[in-house]
Amino acid sequence: MKKTVDFYFDFGSPAAYLAYTQLPKLRADTGAKVVMKPILLGGVFQATGNRAPISVPLKGSYLFVDLTRYAKRYGVPLVMNPFFPINTITLMRADVGLGLRGDSRLEAYRAAMFRAIWIDRQNLNDPATVAAVLTAAGFDAAEIMAMVADPSVKDALKVATQAAVDRGIFGAPTFFVGEEMFWGQDRLDFVREAFA
Repeated sequence: MKKTVDFYFDFGSPAAYLAYTQLPKLRADTGAKVVMKPILLGGVFQATGNRAPISVPLKGSYLFVDLTRYAKRYGVPLVMNPFFPINTITLMRADVGLGLRGDSRLEAYRAAMFRAIWIDRQNLNDPATVAAVLTAAGFDAAEIMAMVADPSVKDALKVATQAAVDRGIFGAPTFFVGEEMFWGQDRLDFVREAFA
């Protein structure tokens, strides 16, 4: 049986972005297949009573100091987005919709969204900016916007988010190896060890 790790993410989480940058190394280190699980982090917070670390003043001011340390350790860029927090409902619906359609460009979409927020500092709260990022990544922005308005896509994201909550998830990124949960991009070593 092939080893797998479930990776629950939302584009609006800088920690999820950092974890995402390390997935190729995780695959190489463990031989595991990474199963991407898009969720709406705001929905998780609402369902669990959790809240974003940035909303706690002292924790929020420390958060990017710590995440910058990890970015440096990983050798990846991370730039604080001045428009943070980003309302990612459209972005996450698009991810789910592309997945439902079996679109071969899904990974390119994910790379473009993470890059736009955490490297290029784009305001993805602005629909025109989202359209420009989609177009630059080779997508038909109007087609994607029509897809995210589809009730079946909206429902699929709700179902995925509730399934994550039902599994015990309270934040992102979260990894599962079997039924063992690991929360946070700084738990990657534990994820690797779970395959040992």
